[in-house]
Amino acid sequence: MNIDGKAWRTIWLEEGGRSVGVIDQTQLPHQFKTKTLGTCAEAAAAISTMVVRGAPLIGVTGAYGLMLALQEDPSDTALLSAFELLNSTRPTAINLRWALERVRNQVATLPQHQRAAAAQAEASVIAEEDVAMCEAIGNHGLAIFQKLAAARPFERLGMPFQVLTHCNAGWLATVDWGTALAPIYKAHRAGMDIHVWVDETRPRNQGAALTAFELAKEGVPHTVIVDNAGGHLMQHGEVDAVIVGTDRTTSNGDVCNKIGTYLKALAAFDNNVPFYVALPASTIDWTIADGIAEIPIEARSEMEVTHIQGVAANAEIINVQLTPTGSRGFNPAFDVTPARLVTALITEKGVTAASEAGLQELYNTTKLN
Repeated sequence: MNIDGKAWRTIWLEEGGRSVGVIDQTQLPHQFKTKTLGTCAEAAAAISTMVVRGAPLIGVTGAYGLMLALQEDPSDTALLSAFELLNSTRPTAINLRWALERVRNQVATLPQHQRAAAAQAEASVIAEEDVAMCEAIGNHGLAIFQKLAAARPFERLGMPFQVLTHCNAGWLATVDWGTALAPIYKAHRAGMDIHVWVDETRPRNQGAALTAFELAKEGVPHTVIVDNAGGHLMQHGEVDAVIVGTDRTTSNGDVCNKIGTYLKALAAFDNNVPFYVALPASTIDWTIADGIAEIPIEARSEMEVTHIQGVAANAEIINVQLTPTGSRGFNPAFDVTPARLVTALITEKGVTAASEAGLQELYNTTKLN
């Protein structure tokens, strides 16, 4: 991540390896602050309060959370307790359980005195794998963007390539590069004339706050729009492609992403705009096929709907009430986009149809190893 000319990752081992540093995303874009996580409970709190968020980053944070737990108590009881605590923090993103199971399986048969070090090593491997997968997604997505740009009508060839994205699936959602934003960063660095329409992504405004923050720091031209403007832009030919991330992808290609993604997919389908979903292998749930029926949808606090966070004139970050006192709010955090609305899945292994056959051929498997 490029922040004022300095390269950052979203999570790192602090000196000595006894604690973990993260970027506090609840303070962005108005303040850039980091936070140190020294216990499993602090890691769990960071996930549940969205100090860290984004499916891949949640998984890596959970992995390091098990390391922190085992530093305090390497017993079987402590391992199970920490696993359950961390796994309960965010129910929708499958990456969390995937990473926790990897660390647990790595340490479960080891002598207790070796467990913390082994957990640290495995969590670090997961983090590095995430970076590599995201960069590969970026390379595959760049090739798609270049092909689409070249195939546009003659009168549009001299115009910027227009991409619309929803929520935040960039560096801040992963360890580095991002998923849906990785092709955008690759395109910008390759000299491609690209412009990004950034959905505000109510109710937490991850697009307006986080995606816009990332793009601004990288110097990528972008414009923040209200969530309901995307369909209008597509009707008027102002969107060449839509690309989003996913918190859980079923074995048949259904994708679960931030609430509002389904509506963007419908608008894209109606206007013949390609709709891509970028994801690493850790986001695929091979155990389920019907995303609408089987993916658990996290319901968050209604205050995220009835209130909004911003910065006051005195630079203080404040919460402001939007609704009449007594009005209730409902806050499902995700929705499911059926595979039939997805043009293709962009993964670290390549691009495939959003289908069971496509995913199985790409990964040559029916389950995660």
